Amino acid sequence: MTAGARGGQVRSLDTLVRLRRALPTPRTPRRLPLPEGMTAPLGCDAVAVPARLGPLLRSRLRQVGCVYADETHWWWIVPSDSDYALEWPAPARYAAGATVPDAPGVPDLIHKPDGTLPYTPPIPLFLALCRLTGTTPTWSRPVSA
Repeated sequence: MTAGARGGQVRSLDTLVRLRRALPTPRTPRRLPLPEGMTAPLGCDAVAVPARLGPLLRSRLRQVGCVYADETHWWWIVPSDSDYALEWPAPARYAAGATVPDAPGVPDLIHKPDGTLPYTPPIPLFLALCRLTGTTPTWSRPVSA
């Protein structure tokens, strides 16, 4: 029995290729580029926060590294493995390798520190974010037996 005899629709290869191309495709993650003259001896990761929290975090930090922003998020450059033993509170997202998933382009650099290091110190960033979100830092939570 053929596909047409069972009542199924027969499609040409051209039609199938056209349909496949019309499907949404996941965007390629983009790496946040460091400004000219900056070095990252500790590697780079990034912490993304919703754009509405960006200015609030910025005002609570004494030292700020490279910060990128788009319409929806602010991205803070931190040393690699800054997620070790830390649970970054929601709605933050930790991005190993400082990659920006699901972005149509690379976010704009909105802050560049003086000097050659691009990092925002991760512990003050973490604590400020915990405070803004009302989250108890992971090392302060009671231990259950």
